[in-house]
Amino acid sequence: MQKEELTFNDLPAVVGELCNRIASMENLLTEKLSKQHEVKENTHVPMTVQEACAYLKMPLSTFYYKVKKDDIPVIKQGKHLYIYRDELDKWLESSRKNPVPQSFEEENESMLASHRRKPNPKNWE
Repeated sequence: MQKEELTFNDLPAVVGELCNRIASMENLLTEKLSKQHEVKENTHVPMTVQEACAYLKMPLSTFYYKVKKDDIPVIKQGKHLYIYRDELDKWLESSRKNPVPQSFEEENESMLASHRRKPNPKNWE
């Protein structure tokens, strides 16, 4: 398809090749989207206290101390405590000292939203 000048006779071949490329791109996109969807479904998994301590690399006593202070989101079923992995990840992100790096567009929007301008009395008339 790398021709400098296309003629009317070349159009069917070129259109056929473009259709093939579009179909292959659609297949790649559906594969990527299905992989992303699978990963998101498996994050809401209940964990026991021992599994959560291993996941956080935290001693058991520290974990129970944070649960007592209502720092870590847990579910109590009788004598047992359960923690969902996605809620634990959200808790970790919320307790971050440094904010998550933003893209240029997000940073620009946040700067514009936080900037207040004085009203211009010339435009009031």
